[in-house]
Amino acid sequence: MSQETHPDPMADPMAGSVAGRMGRTGPAAMAQGACGWETRVRWRQLVLGVVAMMAISSPQYVWALFVQPMLSSFDVSLSALQVTIALFSIFQCGFGPMHGYLAEKFTPRQFATVGGLFVAASWMSSAYVTSLPVLYVTYGVFSGIGTGMIYVAVVELMTQWFPDRRGFAIGMVAGSYGFGAIVTTFPIDTAIKAMGYQSTLLVFGAILGVICVLAAQGMARPPKGYMAGFRAAAEAKMAGLHSHTPREMLRTPIFWLLFAMMTMVATGGLMVISQIGAFAKDFGITKDVMVFGMAALPLALTVDRVANGLTRPFFGWVSDHLGRENTMVVAFALEGLSILLLLKFGTDPLLFVLLTGVVFFGWGEIYSLFPSLLGDLFGPRHAANNFGFLLIATALGSILGGPLAALIYEQTQSWPLVFTLVSVLDFCTAGLALCVLKPMRRSWLVRQDGAPSAAGATVLR
Repeated sequence: MSQETHPDPMADPMAGSVAGRMGRTGPAAMAQGACGWETRVRWRQLVLGVVAMMAISSPQYVWALFVQPMLSSFDVSLSALQVTIALFSIFQCGFGPMHGYLAEKFTPRQFATVGGLFVAASWMSSAYVTSLPVLYVTYGVFSGIGTGMIYVAVVELMTQWFPDRRGFAIGMVAGSYGFGAIVTTFPIDTAIKAMGYQSTLLVFGAILGVICVLAAQGMARPPKGYMAGFRAAAEAKMAGLHSHTPREMLRTPIFWLLFAMMTMVATGGLMVISQIGAFAKDFGITKDVMVFGMAALPLALTVDRVANGLTRPFFGWVSDHLGRENTMVVAFALEGLSILLLLKFGTDPLLFVLLTGVVFFGWGEIYSLFPSLLGDLFGPRHAANNFGFLLIATALGSILGGPLAALIYEQTQSWPLVFTLVSVLDFCTAGLALCVLKPMRRSWLVRQDGAPSAAGATVLR
């Protein structure tokens, strides 16, 4: 999901951090852990999850490569075309709670297989579409549903096979979604230039679908009683902690503050994801512009995937030492500043590549900081379901950063207003983190039986 990581619902709620991702397992826990064939099987499940997540990252993260040829083919406005990627995010992230509910009713193999078929059908059917409303359904709705199903299936699988190292396992698969398109960016760009976007969608839709379906065939939940000793110890540890249900969480003002903040800061990154193909052209970064002998736009998209993958564990680690809100100030301000610098210096091909990478380094951490903070506030037991509701904010951000940003561009015929507005949103979110969220969280923790640890909170700094 542009979507993307679910926190650890049983282990340390700081799952977004490096410490959480590496697991907190002592000798006693390891003695109760997986052994023999179970160890081999669970690592095989992790590999299958990583492969599937990498395959489903392309519909979102290479969308920019299709924007210009689709604009010419459909002869529509940029804002109308960008409704497609907004619908993708809505059906991927906005339907997260529903995907989670359905995933529990089917086996991972069944659920992920259907998701893979949706992904394949999405791109392959989009190759024959001649009407924009139909593209909304084939690319936007089908891809969103398919990627959302696989994302949820894989995350749910990791929580079951790695109860002792859930943060690590979920971090691996979520990071794979973040940087997975690094493998397909240049091949898809080359294919579009060689045979057009329709044939590219047809070929790569089949490839990605086959990969997803094949990976799904090996997915299975652990047997009954798997790591029962560790699970019992984890349940006993949580017995004295109060974890809020989604219903309880949705009644708190601090959740809606987090929801507004995530919407605001998600808008900037999602604007760049959806509009980079359009503003690159206006900046003079055409398909013939090279950086180090490589086409500038696909190179920028590749660098963006690397930055998007690295930022999550990095800022998760920083937040464990600097504090959640203090880290948010640094990261969100970095995104806001880099967007302004991209506006000023983006006509230089090398700076275009580097600055778009910095934008994503300041953006992608929302998928580690927000789930970590949510676990701090509302406890670990319902963390995955709770974060599913918070992820709806990214669906809203996709509307603001997609069709609405494109509409503003069409009305002004320039990008400065769009870039300035999303930058202001980033700086405002940084201010909210320090001046509103931090004192509100302090008051919240004091009210939770007078003990910050009651919700598994980290120390405020």
